[in-house]
Amino acid sequence: MKLLFVADPLAGFKIHKDSTFAMMREAARRGHTLHACEPDDLSWRRDGRVEAHVQQIGLTGAHGYGVKDWYRIESESRAALAEFDAVLMRQDPPFDSEYFYATHLLERAEAEGARVFNSPRALRDHPEKLAILEFPEFITPTLVTRNAADIRAFHAEHPDIILKPLDGMGGMGIFRVKDDGLNLGSIIETLNRGGAQTVMVQKYLPAIREGDKRVLVIGGEPVPFSLARIPQGNEIRGNLAAGGKGVAQPLTARDREIAESLGPKLAARGLLLIGLDVIGEQLTEINVTSPTCFQEIADQTGFDVAARFVDALEEAVRARSA
Repeated sequence: MKLLFVADPLAGFKIHKDSTFAMMREAARRGHTLHACEPDDLSWRRDGRVEAHVQQIGLTGAHGYGVKDWYRIESESRAALAEFDAVLMRQDPPFDSEYFYATHLLERAEAEGARVFNSPRALRDHPEKLAILEFPEFITPTLVTRNAADIRAFHAEHPDIILKPLDGMGGMGIFRVKDDGLNLGSIIETLNRGGAQTVMVQKYLPAIREGDKRVLVIGGEPVPFSLARIPQGNEIRGNLAAGGKGVAQPLTARDREIAESLGPKLAARGLLLIGLDVIGEQLTEINVTSPTCFQEIADQTGFDVAARFVDALEEAVRARSA
Protein backbone atom coordinates (compact mmCIF):
# COMPACT_ATOMS: atom_id res chain seq x y z
CA MET A 1 0.00 0.00 0.00
CA LYS A 2 0.94 3.61 -0.53
CA LEU A 3 0.47 5.34 2.83
CA LEU A 4 0.38 9.04 3.69
CA PHE A 5 0.90 10.14 7.29
CA VAL A 6 -0.41 13.62 8.09
CA ALA A 7 1.60 14.37 11.20
CA ASP A 8 3.67 16.84 13.13
CA PRO A 9 7.23 17.50 11.84
CA LEU A 10 9.17 14.26 11.51
CA ALA A 11 12.31 15.89 12.89
CA GLY A 12 10.57 16.27 16.24
CA PHE A 13 9.61 12.59 16.63
CA LYS A 14 10.89 10.88 19.78
CA ILE A 15 11.14 7.53 18.08
CA HIS A 16 11.97 5.53 21.20
CA LYS A 17 8.33 5.99 22.23
CA ASP A 18 6.44 7.45 19.26
CA SER A 19 3.41 5.40 18.16
CA THR A 20 3.30 6.93 14.66
CA PHE A 21 6.89 5.82 14.18
CA ALA A 22 5.91 2.32 15.33
CA MET A 23 3.15 2.28 12.71
CA MET A 24 5.59 3.41 10.02
CA ARG A 25 8.19 0.81 10.96
CA GLU A 26 5.66 -2.03 10.83
CA ALA A 27 4.16 -0.80 7.56
CA ALA A 28 7.62 -0.54 5.98
CA ARG A 29 8.47 -4.04 7.22
CA ARG A 30 5.49 -5.30 5.22
CA GLY A 31 6.63 -3.50 2.08
CA HIS A 32 4.22 -0.56 2.17
CA THR A 33 5.61 2.77 0.97
CA LEU A 34 5.68 5.69 3.37
CA HIS A 35 4.87 9.30 2.64
CA ALA A 36 4.48 12.18 5.08
CA CYS A 37 3.20 15.71 5.19
CA GLU A 38 2.17 18.24 7.80
CA PRO A 39 -1.37 19.61 8.13
CA ASP A 40 -0.28 22.98 6.77
CA ASP A 41 0.79 21.23 3.54
CA LEU A 42 -2.86 20.48 2.71
CA SER A 43 -4.59 22.64 0.11
CA TRP A 44 -7.57 22.73 -2.24
CA ARG A 45 -8.56 24.94 -5.14
CA ARG A 46 -11.55 25.14 -7.43
CA ASP A 47 -11.54 22.59 -10.24
CA GLY A 48 -8.90 20.63 -8.37
CA ARG A 49 -8.59 18.09 -5.58
CA VAL A 50 -7.26 18.20 -2.05
CA GLU A 51 -3.51 17.98 -2.44
CA ALA A 52 -0.42 18.16 -0.29
CA HIS A 53 3.28 18.69 -0.66
CA VAL A 54 4.45 15.23 0.38
CA GLN A 55 7.75 13.56 1.05
CA GLN A 56 8.33 9.91 0.31
CA ILE A 57 10.52 8.63 3.11
CA GLY A 58 12.55 5.56 3.86
CA LEU A 59 13.58 4.34 7.30
CA THR A 60 17.29 4.15 8.04
CA GLY A 61 16.98 1.53 10.76
CA ALA A 62 18.34 3.91 13.39
CA HIS A 63 16.53 3.58 16.68
CA GLY A 64 16.88 4.73 20.26
CA TYR A 65 16.63 7.68 22.58
CA GLY A 66 17.48 11.02 20.95
CA VAL A 67 17.98 9.57 17.45
CA LYS A 68 17.23 12.11 14.70
CA ASP A 69 18.49 10.39 11.54
CA TRP A 70 15.78 7.71 11.57
CA TYR A 71 14.44 8.60 8.12
CA ARG A 72 15.65 9.81 4.76
CA ILE A 73 13.74 11.78 2.16
CA GLU A 74 13.61 9.79 -1.08
CA SER A 75 11.50 12.20 -3.15
CA GLU A 76 9.17 15.18 -2.88
CA SER A 77 6.07 15.98 -4.92
CA ARG A 78 2.59 17.43 -4.92
CA ALA A 79 -0.02 14.69 -4.84
CA ALA A 80 -3.77 14.38 -4.40
CA LEU A 81 -4.73 12.56 -1.22
CA ALA A 82 -7.03 10.31 -3.24
CA GLU A 83 -3.93 8.84 -4.92
CA PHE A 84 -2.90 7.09 -1.68
CA ASP A 85 -4.26 3.78 -0.47
CA ALA A 86 -4.66 5.22 3.02
CA VAL A 87 -4.23 8.60 4.68
CA LEU A 88 -3.52 8.51 8.41
CA MET A 89 -4.31 11.67 10.36
CA ARG A 90 -1.81 11.62 13.22
CA GLN A 91 -1.41 15.25 14.26
CA ASP A 92 -1.16 15.66 18.02
CA PRO A 93 -3.71 17.76 19.91
CA PRO A 94 -4.76 20.42 20.75
CA PHE A 95 -7.87 20.35 18.61
CA ASP A 96 -7.81 24.03 17.65
CA SER A 97 -9.29 25.95 14.71
CA GLU A 98 -6.52 24.81 12.35
CA TYR A 99 -7.08 21.18 13.27
CA PHE A 100 -10.80 21.71 12.66
CA TYR A 101 -10.11 23.19 9.22
CA ALA A 102 -7.78 20.30 8.40
CA THR A 103 -10.56 17.80 9.10
CA HIS A 104 -12.76 19.64 6.59
CA LEU A 105 -10.06 19.39 3.94
CA LEU A 106 -9.61 15.71 4.75
CA GLU A 107 -13.36 15.15 4.51
CA ARG A 108 -13.34 16.83 1.09
CA ALA A 109 -10.53 14.45 0.13
CA GLU A 110 -12.73 11.54 1.22
CA ALA A 111 -15.43 12.74 -1.15
CA GLU A 112 -12.79 12.60 -3.90
CA GLY A 113 -11.96 8.98 -3.07
CA ALA A 114 -9.36 9.22 -0.29
CA ARG A 115 -9.47 6.69 2.55
CA VAL A 116 -8.75 8.62 5.75
CA PHE A 117 -8.16 7.09 9.20
CA ASN A 118 -9.49 8.15 11.64
CA SER A 119 -12.51 9.52 9.82
CA PRO A 120 -12.34 13.35 9.71
CA ARG A 121 -16.02 13.66 10.59
CA ALA A 122 -15.58 11.28 13.51
CA LEU A 123 -12.62 13.33 14.74
CA ARG A 124 -14.84 16.41 14.80
CA ASP A 125 -17.77 14.58 16.38
CA HIS A 126 -15.73 13.10 19.25
CA PRO A 127 -13.80 15.83 21.08
CA GLU A 128 -11.60 13.93 23.46
CA LYS A 129 -12.91 15.29 26.75
CA LEU A 130 -16.58 15.59 25.73
CA ALA A 131 -16.93 12.23 23.94
CA ILE A 132 -17.42 10.52 27.31
CA LEU A 133 -20.76 12.31 27.80
CA GLU A 134 -22.38 9.75 25.49
CA PHE A 135 -21.50 6.99 27.97
CA PRO A 136 -22.60 8.24 31.42
CA GLU A 137 -22.87 4.70 32.77
CA PHE A 138 -19.07 4.43 32.70
CA ILE A 139 -17.98 7.83 34.02
CA THR A 140 -17.46 9.50 37.39
CA PRO A 141 -19.73 12.43 38.44
CA THR A 142 -18.93 15.08 35.84
CA LEU A 143 -19.91 18.67 35.10
CA VAL A 144 -19.27 20.62 31.89
CA THR A 145 -19.94 24.35 32.21
CA ARG A 146 -18.70 27.91 31.85
CA ASN A 147 -20.60 28.98 34.94
CA ALA A 148 -18.54 29.63 38.10
CA ALA A 149 -21.55 29.19 40.40
CA ASP A 150 -22.23 25.75 38.92
CA ILE A 151 -18.64 24.75 39.60
CA ARG A 152 -18.87 25.94 43.20
CA ALA A 153 -22.11 23.99 43.68
CA PHE A 154 -20.46 20.86 42.23
CA HIS A 155 -17.57 21.28 44.67
CA ALA A 156 -20.02 21.59 47.56
CA GLU A 157 -21.57 18.28 46.50
CA HIS A 158 -18.24 16.57 45.77
CA PRO A 159 -15.63 18.18 48.05
CA ASP A 160 -12.63 16.71 46.21
CA ILE A 161 -12.64 17.59 42.51
CA ILE A 162 -10.53 17.81 39.37
CA LEU A 163 -10.87 20.77 36.98
CA LYS A 164 -9.46 20.74 33.47
CA PRO A 165 -9.69 22.66 30.20
CA LEU A 166 -11.40 20.97 27.26
CA ASP A 167 -8.48 21.63 24.90
CA GLY A 168 -5.64 20.43 27.10
CA MET A 169 -3.28 17.53 26.42
CA GLY A 170 -0.60 15.69 28.33
CA GLY A 171 -2.10 16.70 31.67
CA MET A 172 -1.76 20.42 30.91
CA GLY A 173 -3.98 22.73 32.96
CA ILE A 174 -5.33 20.10 35.37
CA PHE A 175 -6.05 21.22 38.95
CA ARG A 176 -7.24 19.40 42.07
CA VAL A 177 -9.29 21.20 44.74
CA LYS A 178 -9.90 19.43 48.04
CA ASP A 179 -12.59 20.01 50.66
CA ASP A 180 -10.98 23.23 51.92
CA GLY A 181 -11.73 24.87 48.56
CA LEU A 182 -8.27 26.46 48.56
CA ASN A 183 -7.77 28.60 45.42
CA LEU A 184 -11.00 27.40 43.82
CA GLY A 185 -11.96 30.92 42.76
CA SER A 186 -8.56 31.60 41.20
CA ILE A 187 -8.57 28.24 39.40
CA ILE A 188 -12.04 28.88 37.99
CA GLU A 189 -10.93 32.31 36.74
CA THR A 190 -7.83 30.79 35.16
CA LEU A 191 -9.70 28.02 33.37
CA ASN A 192 -12.99 29.64 32.37
CA ARG A 193 -11.53 33.09 31.67
CA GLY A 194 -14.43 35.02 33.08
CA GLY A 195 -17.03 32.71 31.60
CA ALA A 196 -15.51 32.72 28.10
CA GLN A 197 -14.30 29.11 28.14
CA THR A 198 -15.98 25.83 29.06
CA VAL A 199 -14.45 23.71 31.81
CA MET A 200 -14.80 20.04 32.74
CA VAL A 201 -15.09 19.25 36.45
CA GLN A 202 -15.02 15.70 37.81
CA LYS A 203 -15.10 14.02 41.16
CA TYR A 204 -11.56 13.12 42.19
CA LEU A 205 -10.81 9.40 41.86
CA PRO A 206 -8.34 8.12 44.49
CA ALA A 207 -7.58 5.20 42.18
CA ILE A 208 -5.35 7.58 40.21
CA ARG A 209 -2.64 6.45 42.64
CA GLU A 210 -2.68 3.10 40.81
CA GLY A 211 -2.50 4.85 37.46
CA ASP A 212 -4.44 6.48 34.65
CA LYS A 213 -4.81 3.50 32.32
CA ARG A 214 -4.59 3.87 28.55
CA VAL A 215 -6.71 1.17 26.92
CA LEU A 216 -6.14 0.95 23.17
CA VAL A 217 -8.99 -0.21 20.93
CA ILE A 218 -8.15 -1.09 17.32
CA GLY A 219 -10.86 -1.89 14.79
CA GLY A 220 -13.36 -2.14 17.64
CA GLU A 221 -11.28 -4.72 19.56
CA PRO A 222 -9.29 -3.95 22.73
CA VAL A 223 -5.58 -4.55 22.95
CA PRO A 224 -5.22 -7.07 25.83
CA PHE A 225 -2.84 -4.83 27.82
CA SER A 226 -3.23 -1.28 29.11
CA LEU A 227 -0.52 1.16 30.08
CA ALA A 228 -1.10 2.45 33.61
CA ARG A 229 0.46 5.90 33.83
CA ILE A 230 1.26 6.30 37.50
CA PRO A 231 1.76 9.74 39.09
CA GLN A 232 5.14 10.28 40.70
CA GLY A 233 5.95 12.19 43.86
CA ASN A 234 3.30 14.77 44.78
CA GLU A 235 1.82 14.87 41.28
CA ILE A 236 -1.88 14.11 40.70
CA ARG A 237 -1.30 13.64 36.97
CA GLY A 238 -0.26 10.30 35.56
CA ASN A 239 0.39 11.57 32.03
CA LEU A 240 3.78 10.51 30.71
CA ALA A 241 4.32 14.09 29.53
CA ALA A 242 3.86 15.19 33.15
CA GLY A 243 6.41 12.71 34.49
CA GLY A 244 4.14 9.72 35.08
CA LYS A 245 5.61 6.21 35.06
CA GLY A 246 4.15 3.83 32.48
CA VAL A 247 3.48 0.28 33.64
CA ALA A 248 1.87 -2.20 31.23
CA GLN A 249 -0.65 -4.60 32.71
CA PRO A 250 -3.41 -6.96 31.54
CA LEU A 251 -6.85 -5.45 31.12
CA THR A 252 -9.13 -5.79 34.12
CA ALA A 253 -12.66 -7.10 33.72
CA ARG A 254 -13.94 -3.51 33.95
CA ASP A 255 -11.41 -2.24 31.39
CA ARG A 256 -12.59 -4.92 28.99
CA GLU A 257 -16.26 -4.21 29.70
CA ILE A 258 -15.81 -0.54 28.82
CA ALA A 259 -13.71 -1.26 25.73
CA GLU A 260 -16.02 -3.95 24.39
CA SER A 261 -19.05 -1.72 24.89
CA LEU A 262 -17.60 1.38 23.22
CA GLY A 263 -15.25 -0.20 20.68
CA PRO A 264 -17.70 -1.53 18.07
CA LYS A 265 -19.87 1.60 18.24
CA LEU A 266 -16.96 3.94 17.67
CA ALA A 267 -15.35 1.75 15.02
CA ALA A 268 -18.61 1.84 13.06
CA ARG A 269 -18.29 5.63 13.00
CA GLY A 270 -14.88 5.50 11.35
CA LEU A 271 -12.64 5.47 14.42
CA LEU A 272 -10.14 2.74 13.57
CA LEU A 273 -7.97 3.57 16.60
CA ILE A 274 -9.04 5.02 19.94
CA GLY A 275 -7.39 5.32 23.33
CA LEU A 276 -9.65 5.06 26.36
CA ASP A 277 -8.42 6.59 29.60
CA VAL A 278 -9.66 4.69 32.64
CA ILE A 279 -9.01 5.49 36.30
CA GLY A 280 -10.04 2.67 38.59
CA GLU A 281 -13.35 1.60 37.09
CA GLN A 282 -14.30 4.93 35.53
CA LEU A 283 -13.86 6.15 31.95
CA THR A 284 -12.36 9.67 31.95
CA GLU A 285 -11.48 10.41 28.30
CA ILE A 286 -11.74 9.02 24.77
CA ASN A 287 -8.66 9.86 22.70
CA VAL A 288 -9.20 9.86 18.94
CA THR A 289 -6.67 12.28 17.43
CA SER A 290 -3.36 10.43 17.83
CA PRO A 291 -3.58 7.76 20.54
CA THR A 292 -0.21 6.62 21.83
CA CYS A 293 1.48 4.01 24.07
CA PHE A 294 2.14 1.43 21.32
CA GLN A 295 5.83 1.08 22.09
CA GLU A 296 5.56 1.11 25.87
CA ILE A 297 3.06 -1.77 25.80
CA ALA A 298 5.08 -3.71 23.23
CA ASP A 299 8.37 -3.23 25.07
CA GLN A 300 6.97 -4.43 28.40
CA THR A 301 4.68 -7.25 27.29
CA GLY A 302 5.88 -8.39 23.87
CA PHE A 303 2.44 -7.74 22.40
CA ASP A 304 3.01 -6.05 19.03
CA VAL A 305 0.46 -3.24 19.02
CA ALA A 306 1.75 -1.79 15.74
CA ALA A 307 1.27 -5.14 13.99
CA ARG A 308 -2.30 -5.31 15.28
CA PHE A 309 -2.89 -1.78 14.00
CA VAL A 310 -1.48 -2.40 10.52
CA ASP A 311 -3.53 -5.61 10.30
CA ALA A 312 -6.65 -3.54 11.01
CA LEU A 313 -5.59 -0.81 8.58
CA GLU A 314 -5.05 -3.33 5.77
CA GLU A 315 -8.43 -4.89 6.46
CA ALA A 316 -10.15 -1.49 6.52
CA VAL A 317 -8.57 -0.49 3.20
CA ARG A 318 -9.69 -3.77 1.60
CA ALA A 319 -13.21 -3.23 2.92
CA ARG A 320 -13.41 0.30 1.53
CA SER A 321 -11.97 -0.83 -1.81
CA ALA A 322 -14.51 -3.64 -2.26
